[in-house]
Amino acid sequence: MEHYFIFVALAMVTVFSPGPGVVLTLSNAIRFGFTGSVSGILGIAAGTFAVAAASAAGLGMILSVSTFAFTIMKTLGAAYLIYLGIRLWCSDTQQVAERPAGSSGWKKRFAEGALIQVTNPKAVLFFMSVFPQFIDYSHSTAMQFTRLVVTYAVLVILIHTVYALVAGSFRNWFQSPGGTKVLNRLGGGTFICFGAGLAATSR
Repeated sequence: MEHYFIFVALAMVTVFSPGPGVVLTLSNAIRFGFTGSVSGILGIAAGTFAVAAASAAGLGMILSVSTFAFTIMKTLGAAYLIYLGIRLWCSDTQQVAERPAGSSGWKKRFAEGALIQVTNPKAVLFFMSVFPQFIDYSHSTAMQFTRLVVTYAVLVILIHTVYALVAGSFRNWFQSPGGTKVLNRLGGGTFICFGAGLAATSR
């Protein structure tokens, strides 16, 4: 496959860029420790496969040509981010100090990560617009597409793991009531801003 390493570089920049998924990973790592953030990271990676499958199935094309479909998808994604932000903003300031790392539920954090990825229409359009440029259509496209998706998902896991490890080192300070309040307000406000930004965008 030609230009594979260019794709890897582009994907790395995309995954490294701050976004809702990164905020979720940082929040989970600080609140529940590195182990508690793993399920959310895997959820984001799993969401990548779902988004890629939707793009391959034609959802990306629908979103690109239908304003109504794009608006519905955008509204759902924005509403979910704002919901996460409000929930985090209003969380108990003693939550980090008193809650064990795994008590929030592995499945719950996995689902949060996956939903953040699949409810973002920008992610679908990214897969639809970027992936075709790195596929050689003179050969089997299925294997090439799979390789690119797996590469992207692996980068999500690796890069978000780095984010989680770095954030986890600040966990002791955030375990204090004051630190927890700062985390809740900062994380919640960021989610709300991302949601508002997504709602305001046109494409």
